[in-house]
Amino acid sequence: ELDNLWIMLITVSSAVLCITFHETCHGLMAYALGDDTAKRAGRLSLNPLKHVDLFGLIMLAVAKFGWAKPVPINMRRFRNPKLGMAVCALAGPLGNVVLCAVCSVLYGICRYYSYEFSWLYYPELFLWDTIILSAGLAVFNLIPVPPLDGSKILFAVIPNRWYLKLMRYERY
Repeated sequence: ELDNLWIMLITVSSAVLCITFHETCHGLMAYALGDDTAKRAGRLSLNPLKHVDLFGLIMLAVAKFGWAKPVPINMRRFRNPKLGMAVCALAGPLGNVVLCAVCSVLYGICRYYSYEFSWLYYPELFLWDTIILSAGLAVFNLIPVPPLDGSKILFAVIPNRWYLKLMRYERY
């Protein structure tokens, strides 16, 4: 059915936007803190092809649980590596919160006018999906379990002896 195809396309588009914005925010923050690794890798871009992991995107669209290619960050380029990593990790979820807020305003406008203009149904649906996915991505990524962003934030506040032990397992 054509309507189901449109709805799936809208969901996938929304997921691509949320993932791309999240990962770009990580890279931009790292760049602002002095690490140009993401820039040299071409990852300071809103081009979804730079960030999307195809299987992760399919999972996000179908199961509402997925992932993206992580932006490369070299924490040794930060003045304070632990703090720099935490700030970069926080940038992704905060970017999703900002995206959620912007889409919420636009959704309200679409919702208000959709009674007059039926063609606003699909943009309204896209904005709603983006609000839900972006908020979910922000909250989920703050869980303090590796490799999620919340673990990098947690690592910044734990004692160095624990930090060094945990960093050995972080890549797994």
